[in-house]
Amino acid sequence: MPITASKLRENVYRILDEAIETGKPVEVVRKGVTLTIVPPKRVSKLANLKKRNLFVGDPDDILHIDWLREWSELK
Repeated sequence: MPITASKLRENVYRILDEAIETGKPVEVVRKGVTLTIVPPKRVSKLANLKKRNLFVGDPDDILHIDWLREWSELK
């Protein structure tokens, strides 16, 4: 439901915060023209991570390691 520019001016911070929290666009009517304020799409923080190759070698080699020799109980 579009709001008027006057209503936006009265409650600009509340309206903008609500748009950010819900992700829903806000439509504002000014002089017969509808303007839309669209919050950016939320991107997962993990999506921003740079992919790195940290394992050197064949990942299948991990399956064949004798972990019992490597493991020791905490005392």
